[in-house]
Amino acid sequence: MSDDVHEVYAVRYASFQRKAADNYIFGDPHDVLTDIAYYVWVVRGAYGTFVVDTGFDEKVGRERGRVLSHPVGEGLRALGLDGGQIDHVILTHLHWDHSGNYDLFPNARYHVQDIEMAYATGRCMCHGMLRIPFGVEDVVAMVRKVFDGRVIFHDGVDEIVPGITVHHIGGHSKGLQCVRVKTRRGYVVVSSDGTHLYSHLDEGRVFPITYSVGDTLEGYRTIRRLASSRHHVIPGHDPLVGALYPAAAPGLENWVMRLDVDPDV
Repeated sequence: MSDDVHEVYAVRYASFQRKAADNYIFGDPHDVLTDIAYYVWVVRGAYGTFVVDTGFDEKVGRERGRVLSHPVGEGLRALGLDGGQIDHVILTHLHWDHSGNYDLFPNARYHVQDIEMAYATGRCMCHGMLRIPFGVEDVVAMVRKVFDGRVIFHDGVDEIVPGITVHHIGGHSKGLQCVRVKTRRGYVVVSSDGTHLYSHLDEGRVFPITYSVGDTLEGYRTIRRLASSRHHVIPGHDPLVGALYPAAAPGLENWVMRLDVDPDV
């Protein structure tokens, strides 16, 4: 296997129930409860192991009304990983549910888009509505990492290592980026919140928390172009990921899923 081909895993660590109408701008005609899943992702290959996003911990979960099924560290250990041995974390954006657990990776360098760091620390944060999805302690922790020399900034499209690239998407958060990974089944795109659910991508609908509706919709086109097919796109919060992809090992069903194999569609 080529050095630029990687394995990809989704690690589900929490869940939340909300009305379907709350998942879309302009609502939804179905007055039912739906599940929202919370993931971090792991990419590993010849160049090492990369964690994509860092989730949130139990304390923040309680504050935000979310229930942890498995702490992020526990999910990593299920893959034989220790946070202290992770050298690189790719943050798709700095929202509270993607950039917490900052003490879990004491030796990692963090990859983030220039524009996301500027957004989370600049004038837009003077507006309460735009602050909602950010945790001040998470942002402050990132500022400290900048001053510690542990942040690598990217501007648009960049290669992390051969076979792993980041691409600025915007929309949901001004500096949101997705991660494109070369795998044995083609190019898998960890879209994170570039598309929360499969239905957002498939139906051209938009999650209510967004910096730019236009950028979100254009982002769907970019994500589709980057992925080898629609079935190579991994949404950020869809519980269907657990149903479509096999467990990384027996006993890890709907907890740690392997994404570089074909889904059950």
